[in-house]
Amino acid sequence: MPLPAEFHDIAKRVNNWGRWGENDEIGTLNLVTDEVVRLAASEVRRGRRVPLALPLKEDGVQAGLIPGRINPLHTMVQINQRIFGPDTVATSDDAVTMGLQAATHWDALTHVSHSGRLYNGRPADTVTAHGGAEFSGIDKIPYLVSRGVLLDVAAAKGLDRLPGDHAVTPEDLDEAAEFGRVTVRAGDIVLVRTGQIQVYLAGDKHGYAYPSPGLSVRTPEWFHARDVAAVANDTLTFEIFPPEIENLWLPVHALDLVEMGMVQGQNWNLETLSTACGEENRYTFLLSAMPEPFSGATGTPVAPVAVL
Repeated sequence: MPLPAEFHDIAKRVNNWGRWGENDEIGTLNLVTDEVVRLAASEVRRGRRVPLALPLKEDGVQAGLIPGRINPLHTMVQINQRIFGPDTVATSDDAVTMGLQAATHWDALTHVSHSGRLYNGRPADTVTAHGGAEFSGIDKIPYLVSRGVLLDVAAAKGLDRLPGDHAVTPEDLDEAAEFGRVTVRAGDIVLVRTGQIQVYLAGDKHGYAYPSPGLSVRTPEWFHARDVAAVANDTLTFEIFPPEIENLWLPVHALDLVEMGMVQGQNWNLETLSTACGEENRYTFLLSAMPEPFSGATGTPVAPVAVL
């Protein structure tokens, strides 16, 4: 089914191709300047650290929806082995096989394509089986530290968790910003809490996946207007699932990653952060969310930490 005119209209309004030059590979992360990071550091007032990653384990969030995206398989390859001879120091080593986007992760700009194109107009076929992403792989992002902003959409509505059929709209984001008394500014990393991760934490990975609240196709324009650097949330699919427009699958992915050049993250555990922000009575913080530099990868596991 061809992408509808509504999608293409939004794509034109949020398109950033060429904004940072024809050779650019990191998109909106160009907005995270030295000055943005310097100001972000001033958000640290108490030094309270809040981890945002799910445990990497075999019984993880993946339930087979996406072929090949397997939960981590952890294997011990050495156990107390004296590799240098008798009575020497013994070592234990591990190996892991997993989908890079299996748990808490960032999507690289090459994670999706549409109409045969990737971010900045590059051909989709520059992602290959042997080389991975020739351009805009996750390894092209050397660091990701900025001011984080929690938009706690569920809390702003007085809910623990949004209903599974709730599409988070620009109006919801405005309401959450007002609830947290924050103004989103250029270079911020925005975290959108729906509360959906509670379903997985309660042991229901299938219910976590479907149906799921998530971002509406209207939200990319909200992020574009505010020059947001990156966005993450606490759901499996990032956007509402099933989609709000029938048979239009992953349009927010395409608008964020391909058109805008904005990395996005999924499966972030924002529950403790929601509590901490409520207790501290502020919803901004220093956020460190460094990508693992897998060469040519279209995504990466991440262990983000918010520092208040």
